Amino acid sequence: MNLFQYFEQEIKKAAEDIDLPEEALSLLPKISAEPPRDPSHGDVATNAAMVLAKPARKNPREIAQQIVDALGALDAVEEANIAGPGFINLKLSNVFWLDQLAAMLAQGGDYGRGLVSDGEKVNVEYVSANPTGPMHVGHCRGAVVGDALANLLEFAGFDVTKEYYVNDAGGQINVLAGSLFHRYREALGEDVGAVPEGMYPGDYLVLPAKKLVERHGDALVSMDEVERTDLLKDFAIDAMMDMIREDLAALNIHHDVFFSERSLHAQEGNQSKIDEMLDGLREQGLVYEGKLPPPKGETPEDWEDREQTLFRASDFGDDTDRALKKSNGDYTYFAADVAYFADKYAREFKRMVFVLGADHSGYAKRLKAVASAVAGDNATLDVLFCQLVKLLRDGQPVAMGKRSGNFVTLRDVVDEVGRDAVRFMMLYRKPEAPLDFDFAKVTEQSKDNPVFYVQYAHARIASTFRRVAEELPDLDVSADGLANADLGLLTDEGELGLIKKTAEFPRIIEQAAKADEPHRLAFYLYELASELHGHWTKGKEKPELRFINHENAQLTLSRLAMLRSMASIIASGLAIVGADAPEEMR
Repeated sequence: MNLFQYFEQEIKKAAEDIDLPEEALSLLPKISAEPPRDPSHGDVATNAAMVLAKPARKNPREIAQQIVDALGALDAVEEANIAGPGFINLKLSNVFWLDQLAAMLAQGGDYGRGLVSDGEKVNVEYVSANPTGPMHVGHCRGAVVGDALANLLEFAGFDVTKEYYVNDAGGQINVLAGSLFHRYREALGEDVGAVPEGMYPGDYLVLPAKKLVERHGDALVSMDEVERTDLLKDFAIDAMMDMIREDLAALNIHHDVFFSERSLHAQEGNQSKIDEMLDGLREQGLVYEGKLPPPKGETPEDWEDREQTLFRASDFGDDTDRALKKSNGDYTYFAADVAYFADKYAREFKRMVFVLGADHSGYAKRLKAVASAVAGDNATLDVLFCQLVKLLRDGQPVAMGKRSGNFVTLRDVVDEVGRDAVRFMMLYRKPEAPLDFDFAKVTEQSKDNPVFYVQYAHARIASTFRRVAEELPDLDVSADGLANADLGLLTDEGELGLIKKTAEFPRIIEQAAKADEPHRLAFYLYELASELHGHWTKGKEKPELRFINHENAQLTLSRLAMLRSMASIIASGLAIVGADAPEEMR
């Protein structure tokens, strides 16, 4: 249960029972219930009276008093107070919090699960790097954000498809084929010199080239150029996608669908999917022949001052209409984007999320325009942008990798610091904010290393249970034993604080899922771990607060029940992040 949502509903019920005009009642959706900024003010704060006062033409404190009177009758509410001009703060009873702990224990890893959706289909597309080389660190952040978001939405109850859009059409694939042919001739023993400018210089094409020689010998040298280019394209794309899948697997990322751009261009009968899309837009009057005005600022090389086939994107919120065909009759990249969205919509996805790099910031409006034109109000489209990652080592920029030729690969980073550190740290900033990733800091064992701090909290709990097994072997710490613990023995403010923090988990899941913000979970896990470590430290100074009390086995059992719920939530959170929850750390 999201307890804040529960109290929000109770607050709205109390407001509905007040004699208020319709104008005020129409603002009930704007009423919120959330943790107060200052914990000393209570457990739940609401803006209800402030929202309703103006349209009700009443003093906010007057409305607040009526709401407080109603809420004070709830068993869960110990105190209901009015602060300042009319804010309401609720202090909840210890019994209520212990009931929450009992629910956590009963639900285990399912606590907080499935609270947002009952199976709505969602498509999350992320990474979608050109298949022209290994994944670089710039792809890493979007890969982690997209994967963690997909995990989060699935935990929240959505039916999620993780999708990768393979850009296997266009000029970059011709360059890739040419680059592979250069390496192929090199593998045959020809003196071909350095990789020509404009081709892909990395060593990652050396092995595919050797495999080409093993399979075809020198046959490609004399092969018809068109036939050879087609063969090289297919072979290179397959080789690059195999490498990309391996790189992503090192980050524990596995997509459900790899969607080929070329499939949109492929002719089935006399039409491609892009042809079908264009015909559909024409029938709706959304395509016309016309000229685009020259773009502001520097004119792109591919801009043409001619009549073109245009999509009325500006009718749907875009800055300008968009070209669908080039002067040579080929479709533009945007035409493929439209057909791709139409294909997703035909697959019955009602919510679609695109995770893109910051260099694609101009795509948001055009993608949303496409969604509005194709799906109307029947589907939603969200676009997340991930800013750049700056790699450092002890504060100094990291040199480029040898494997790629001109950038640091994702695999270089994962191999050095490990999957868990990469995934957690890529989420430990909002994706729209630049991120400094220092190899030294993400491997140190300290509070300043968030992933270590969170995982250490889980390992610390596990070590407590191991100690109990040794020191109190007769104490039943099984699931049934913990379920029978006397939770009423948990009366220390620090213990209740841990329970309260743990009980925030469903709210974090709900808010993060609705806002497409998986980084909220990373922040929450760090805060939860910090509170656990802080209480542990208090136990060093005050033995009566220690989780293991040899003189009071029942109190120990109650505290272990609390720890078990915390461990379960840390494990659930880390699983969504994509990191392990270790039982011990060395």
